[in-house]
Amino acid sequence: MSRPSIAEVSALIADLAALSQNPNRTSAEYAALMIRKADVLERIAARTPGDAEAAEVARVARERADSLDSAN
Repeated sequence: MSRPSIAEVSALIADLAALSQNPNRTSAEYAALMIRKADVLERIAARTPGDAEAAEVARVARERADSLDSAN
């Protein structure tokens, strides 16, 4: 897994902020962004072996993203 770049993380944060301000967001848009967030967190966790907290945050994010994805 490749390490996420600062630009990628910054873009994700900006997109999270923009989506939270959008009252017309769809569940599919939200699910897609949560999938992207889970991917970034998994890649961060993969690059920090031994960091149990990073691994747990990534695991929870993936579970949530998968549940949203299957609902759409």
